[in-house]
Amino acid sequence: MKIFSCYQTFRFIRLTKPPGRRFHKDYQLQVPLTLDDLEAIMLCERPLPKSFNFAADVLDQWSQKEKTGERPANPALWWVNSQGNEVKWSFRELGSLSRKAANVLTKSCGLERGDRVAMILPRIPEWWLLNVACMRTGLVFMPGTTQLTAKDLLYRLRASKAKCIVASDEVVPAVESAASECPDLKTKLLVSPHSRNGWLSFQELFQNASTEHSCVETGSQESMAIFFTSGTSGSPKMAQHSQSSLGIGSTHCGRHWFDLKSSDTMWNISDTGWIKASLGSLFSPWLMGSCVFVHRMAQFDTDTVLDVLATYPITTLCGPPTVYRMLVQKDLRRYKFKSLKHCLTGGEPLNPEVLEQWRAQTGLNLYEGYGQTEVGLICASYKGQEIKPGSMGIRAPPHDVQIIDENGDVLPPGKEGEISIRLTPTRHFSLFSKYVDNPEKTAATIRGGFYVTGDRGVMDSDGYFRFVGRADDVIISAGYRIGPFEVESALIEHPAVAESAVVSSPDPIRGEVVKAFVVLSAPFKSSNPEQLTLELQDHVKKSTAPYKYPRKVEFVQELPKTVTGKIKRNILRDREWGRA
Repeated sequence: MKIFSCYQTFRFIRLTKPPGRRFHKDYQLQVPLTLDDLEAIMLCERPLPKSFNFAADVLDQWSQKEKTGERPANPALWWVNSQGNEVKWSFRELGSLSRKAANVLTKSCGLERGDRVAMILPRIPEWWLLNVACMRTGLVFMPGTTQLTAKDLLYRLRASKAKCIVASDEVVPAVESAASECPDLKTKLLVSPHSRNGWLSFQELFQNASTEHSCVETGSQESMAIFFTSGTSGSPKMAQHSQSSLGIGSTHCGRHWFDLKSSDTMWNISDTGWIKASLGSLFSPWLMGSCVFVHRMAQFDTDTVLDVLATYPITTLCGPPTVYRMLVQKDLRRYKFKSLKHCLTGGEPLNPEVLEQWRAQTGLNLYEGYGQTEVGLICASYKGQEIKPGSMGIRAPPHDVQIIDENGDVLPPGKEGEISIRLTPTRHFSLFSKYVDNPEKTAATIRGGFYVTGDRGVMDSDGYFRFVGRADDVIISAGYRIGPFEVESALIEHPAVAESAVVSSPDPIRGEVVKAFVVLSAPFKSSNPEQLTLELQDHVKKSTAPYKYPRKVEFVQELPKTVTGKIKRNILRDREWGRA
């Protein structure tokens, strides 16, 4: 692997004593915050401290425990790829390396606290390193998938007013195509063994950077990250999270749903562009002092996943239901997962039959969780509790999760409504802060003292929640959240498309997929439908992120509409799902 050569130096640099803070004046304590302190804060049993920084208050404390022998000699990050390359960092090494990276961002790139940094990297060690470096410097990181096109990047860079973009080789052409139209973008930082005109080389700057860096003291409610999340109309919204919403808010998830201990090794299969990677591959496991395991697969491969589980001491596996749907098609009895003991899934509904097949073939349960970019974990099935097939578990503390109607009134068990979180008497700090520069969309998430998720569900008499579907038209396919507007906008750019409507359609592997109903323009009405379908699919792949393309296309004479001309996507969706 070309990029591996630069990692070799990471294992041998001189390590320095972490300068993490040793007291918190908010509590009048002369000791660092403990895991129990953080969980008490999460459960509202203790007040939120005025200042909090995940790098200093969590990572540097694990580093100190490594030094004193209080933590087992388990790596903090264990990265491998299919070429046999491997990187292992302890928390002490992660601390020293992230200080060097912090100096690259501030001294070499000239970035200042509060500046926004677009982080468009695949599953390589620098993604973790630079996210931590942003925390140390008070920079706001904004993850994005490497599948983003120039058009996607242009929108994100302009909307966020990003000062810097950190990218790998595969994203460079798209960045260069968009950068000239982004007046706020001052720095392009390339993570690659190769240099490129107009880009700063992270590798070169990193080699010469100092390991001395003092972590900034960030406020608990200060912005830490922005995640782009798709909706039913318009471009993706920018959901802003604070230092505490992710850094403390992930405590319950790590300790109770993931059931992690410092001796565990967790593999969370997720694209680095989604909040699931941040929660499951960074905050939750590192809060527990666990090892984050990463395998860089160019694309998902069931044989690779099974071989990795049989080879490495992975104790905890998390992936979307699509992963398990594909794995159970294999003869799992041929594999011996020596260390695997806890399996989790989320991001889309889990089929009861997949749960049963996984249990029958591996002897392990699948624990489903439900969350959102804006909230994190909302409901979960926990070890030691009954698993009800078809249910996504009970509420995740501290949230008071209810099913409400269109007036904001709580519905009784068995009645379908919108899954919501009570905001009174106070809004919990683990929820997102706001949609940046979009007060209308932020306000629209509130109804009668509740945060409304936009998902419909039912709660039974035992407090278990069942997912029914989106209240809007957002499509959740293989864990990817896809807004119909984005696909329709790409389709309308093609001369063959006069009009289109995009909805979800059932799929045995991905749960649901994107389907486009297309009204053709006059010159294309006699076109070969199979050939035109392929052409439209290819067009969407090039116009927007490829995962959004319509896997199904149906040509129609007209689309169902309201009297005011608005397309009735719900009629098409119900028809697809046999509810018409």
